Amino acid sequence: METSGQVQAFQADWLSKTLAGMLLGLALAYVCIALFAWYGPGGIDAQDKVQFNMWMIAPLWFSIFSATYVFRTGKRAWLLLGIPTLALYGVFFLLRSMA
Repeated sequence: METSGQVQAFQADWLSKTLAGMLLGLALAYVCIALFAWYGPGGIDAQDKVQFNMWMIAPLWFSIFSATYVFRTGKRAWLLLGIPTLALYGVFFLLRSMA
């Protein structure tokens, strides 16, 4: 059983969470699809892969977007979405520069 001192308050922070989900969620969805497009099965030239990639951005983005409201604070949402987004973009550009 938790006492009131141990429970961290869940902050609504709707604007901050919404912006994090909208901006960083889209950026994260783009980089995930870009990594799949370039380094997934068949590479970038695989047949029908362009259509698949295009259609997968929206469901991935909305999944990330909806998950941002689970974070306790808006700051935490920005932090926990920003770090993997920057890391994945770094990996993507590093791999592209080596190709």
